[in-house]
Amino acid sequence: MYKILRNFLFLFDAELIHEFSVKFIKIFFNIPLSKTIIRKLFVVNNSNLEKKLFGLTFKNPVGLAAGFDKNAESYREFSNFGFGFIEIGTVTPLPQPGNPKKRIFRLVEDKSLINRLGFNNKGLKVIAENLKKRRDIIIGANIGKNFFTENVDAHDDYLKCLTDLNDYVDYFAVNISSPNTKGLRDFHDKKLLKPLLEKLVNKNNDMKNSKPLLLKISPDINSQQLDAIIQLVLELKIDGVIATNTSISRDGLVSRYKEETGGLSGMKLRDKSNLIISSLRKKLGVDFPIIGVGGIMNAEDALEKIKCGADLVQLYTGFIYEGPSLIKRINNLLLDQELNKNYEK
Repeated sequence: MYKILRNFLFLFDAELIHEFSVKFIKIFFNIPLSKTIIRKLFVVNNSNLEKKLFGLTFKNPVGLAAGFDKNAESYREFSNFGFGFIEIGTVTPLPQPGNPKKRIFRLVEDKSLINRLGFNNKGLKVIAENLKKRRDIIIGANIGKNFFTENVDAHDDYLKCLTDLNDYVDYFAVNISSPNTKGLRDFHDKKLLKPLLEKLVNKNNDMKNSKPLLLKISPDINSQQLDAIIQLVLELKIDGVIATNTSISRDGLVSRYKEETGGLSGMKLRDKSNLIISSLRKKLGVDFPIIGVGGIMNAEDALEKIKCGADLVQLYTGFIYEGPSLIKRINNLLLDQELNKNYEK
């Protein structure tokens, strides 16, 4: 059923359909019994799926990645599809429109997307207000800098988001890896990254109710950059790593949109993301929290991420291509794996 609907929706502009779909979902869940029906269809409730990381208990390891609910407007509705957690944002202190449209491209033949949104969001004040709504799901805030903020002053933007959202979210993801904000990926250089993270860690530690601080990294970094980041993560006691953001690589693409500027997500990102996750796990040890994202298009892809070393996984492009049943399929497969493991014991 979803594939038929998807084929129709894919006839229209990607960003327009995203906005329409979110508004429709919000209206739909105002219908009596809609929440009960959808949760019955998609939610997998089983304590064997629970994951405990950095002081939080996730009902299941499947999350919605940042970029889908940029303004924290629909996290309560999306929680009904069975996600274990939702990451909102990217949030910047001041509202900004992002890059000029058209800025999202479907690469259907490659089961991928290219976006160059550019941190479009309504700003910290509006998003903080939206996060005050009651909810029963773990929420992370992906934070960044405004496009006009120079890197030398970027820490002020991140600190502002950290401080003002602290009471409303369960963890923070420091986004230094989007390719769509000029100069942002320069922070993968340890000389720039260390002072930024030091300021954030110190501020976070000083707060009465400090939250876990995670770092979201690029799939395009080389091994030397990755080693430097790992060293810094351990030195500063960063709580976790999200691997990975979108890619600027265009290797192996066949779609007519393959040369569009922006970040690539979807199936073609899967292997690059898995390599980064495997390297992180090998060098950070068995207990360090890693969230794997990039190219999860079916349940087996999610299981592969976990076998590479991810504790949790996040969906974005796969959710668009496969719909909410993907969450259920992943959780059922992981549950089967867990039950089989316990049986073998």
